[in-house]
Formats: sequence, structure tokens, C-alpha cells
Amino acid sequence: MSTASSESAVRDAVDAIYRTESRRVFATLIRLLGDFDLAEEALHEAFASAVKQWPTEGVPANPRAWLVSAGRFKAIDAIRRRARFDASLGDLVDRNDTAGGPAELAEEAGVEDDRLRLIFTCCHPALPPEAQTALTLREVCGLTTEEIASAFLVAPSTLAQRIVRAKSKIRDAKIPYQIPSREDLPDRLESVLQVVYLVFNEGYAASSGDSVTRGDLSGEAIRLGRLLVELLPEAESLGLLALMVLHESRRAARADANGELILLDAQDRGLWDRALIAEGQSLVERALASQEVGPYTLQAAISAIHADAREAAATDWPQIVAIYDVLLRAVPTPVVELNRAVAVAMRDGPGAGLDLVDAILTRGDLADYHLAHSVRADFCRRLGRSDDARRSYEQALALTRQEPERRFLEGRLRELA
Repeated sequence: MSTASSESAVRDAVDAIYRTESRRVFATLIRLLGDFDLAEEALHEAFASAVKQWPTEGVPANPRAWLVSAGRFKAIDAIRRRARFDASLGDLVDRNDTAGGPAELAEEAGVEDDRLRLIFTCCHPALPPEAQTALTLREVCGLTTEEIASAFLVAPSTLAQRIVRAKSKIRDAKIPYQIPSREDLPDRLESVLQVVYLVFNEGYAASSGDSVTRGDLSGEAIRLGRLLVELLPEAESLGLLALMVLHESRRAARADANGELILLDAQDRGLWDRALIAEGQSLVERALASQEVGPYTLQAAISAIHADAREAAATDWPQIVAIYDVLLRAVPTPVVELNRAVAVAMRDGPGAGLDLVDAILTRGDLADYHLAHSVRADFCRRLGRSDDARRSYEQALALTRQEPERRFLEGRLRELA
């Protein structure tokens, strides 16, 4: 093999290792260096060294350990230079001087613990929710600031400031880079799962923009969910992953070739991904077997029932309503109440559903939620109450920012006209 082709092969190997290992290396460097920015610099220095050295030295047997070690030594050199002007950095130099060798630094179990530590740090309750989401996507998933800003429709400069403030908060408040204790785990895990589910929801049903779904975001959320199940197979981690893959199984059927929205009862179920459905149903069974049934597991169980129905008419709505009854006791929120109203309407007719939705809106709940008005409009349409349906569709349209949903609602209004 020529020198040029050899160098090209090594560069391809470095690129592949970057894609698969960079966030693991980064998580370990954060543990060793105790600083996000130092770890980011060290990560890039390590890969730059690999590009220079591996063509002549060969790809090491344990690339991850080599990269962690190289990044740490590069960081130590940089810290020593800075320590001349900042005495507080001396302890960090001393601590890293006594650390173990490459194999110890990147030992497999320790690396996986590092990834879990990073997730819990990014989702620490001391950080604002929007900062938790941005930091998780940036540091755990490796998305660029521009990609995250585009997903959530904020300026890259605004998103960058959120991340900078979050890192400063972690540093200044001395938020520990650690896995919570068993006693603290339930509350801390809940915040992690909420962040992952928020990312997934934005990908599965984009809140605005030109597309019904964002496959990149839902894919990242599922990747995070798989990582959580791998590292921390608690019942609700299983339940959330089940819920996400069951929803994701329907994504290809949620819009037509022109990007127009297709409701659940009109979807081509032949397009549903049966492999994801099988995975989701297996995860639901595992979560239910734990006898620690939480909200994500209950929602996943509802999705599993939908997945079982080969046609819309075969859906077991009485069972879905029964699960919503349990879910509403566990999570008594207006959105869960609205979803239950839809299920009741499918079981008992649109009149029964309309009574429930009107009760929610009369209380003042969900007045600014476009789906509440859209659901009410649909019930009124099915009952032949065209004027009421038109008013509710118009309210929903005024609140909707996603273009396919807007076109769908405009189509309904044209039908009524």
C-alpha cells in the first residue's frame, strides 16, 4: 500500500473513531479535568495528535484509551502554562499527575459511568430546563450549536449564551460531576427523562416549521434513551424508550409524499416499522414486569395497543381509556385529560368527548393549546355542529405554528364552508 493510501486509510479510521468514540472520550476528560471547556480543547488536541502520529505509529490497540491519555497530557501542559498566572489550577495539575495510565483512565466500566455522570450533570435541576436541553444535545450528543438553535428556532448566539451560562453555573455552583445516590436517583432521573422526552417530542411532532417531524431530533432522543437503558435500566427508562420507539415506528406514515399531515386513523399501517414495534412491545413488557409502573410506561402501553391494531377500527379503545384513567391519577394534567377525552370519544362517541373537552376549556386550561381547540372542532364537526366546529378550527389555526398542521386546519375549514 502506498504512503498516500495508508495515510488516507488512517484518516478514515480517525474519522470513524471520532464518530463512535468522541463523546465517550469527552465524558472521561470532563471527569479528569473537571471543566467542560478544558475537556473540549483536550478532545480536539487528542484527535489532532492522532491524525499526525497514527499514520507512522499505526492505530493503537485501544484507540479510546490512547485518546484519553493524549488529551489529558495536552491539557496538563496547557494548565501548567496557565498555572503560572492562576495558582488555583495547581491542584488540578497535581491530581492529574498522579492519575493512572491509559488503560486505567479509559477502563470500559469507568467510561460508561462517565457518560452517565455527564448526562446527570447536563440535566441537573439547578439549571433552567432550556439550558438542560441545550447542554445535553451539545455535550452528550455532540450536536453543533447551530444544529440545536435551528431545531428550537432560536438564534445561534442565544443558544450559545445558554450553554455558556449553564457551564458557568456548573463551575461556580460546584455542581458535582457524579451519578446521584440511590436515594436521590428517582428525582434526578425524572429530570433526565423529561429532557430526553422533550427532545423526542420536538422531533416527532415539530412545534413549528415546514415539516411534521424532525427525524434528526427524534433519532438523537432515542439514542439517548438507549444509552440510559444500557447504563441505568430502571423501569421508567425502559418505559420512555418503549414509548419513543413505538411512536417512531409510525413516523413514515404521518405525512404523505408532499409533506401533508395524516391523522392516526387514516395512516397506512403497512408503513409502520414492525421491527421498532416489536422492540417497543418487548420494552413495555420488561417495564411492566418491574411492577414500578410510571407515566412513561403507561403511555408506552397505550402506544403498544395502537401498534397491535392492524386497522383503526380494531383499536381496543376501552382498554386505552382504562389506562388513561390510571395515568390521569398518576399525572393529573390537562394534557393527559385531553388525551383521555379523545379516547373516551372513540369509545362512547364525540358527544361524550366534547363534554370533557369543554370542561377543560371552561376551567381556562389549555386555552392557548392549539390541539385542544382542534380536538373540540373535530368533535363538533362529527356532531354536525358546523358553526362551533368552524370557530374552534379558527382558534386552533391562530395558535398553530407548524405549516403542515396549518394546511390541515385550513382544509377542514374549506370542507365546512
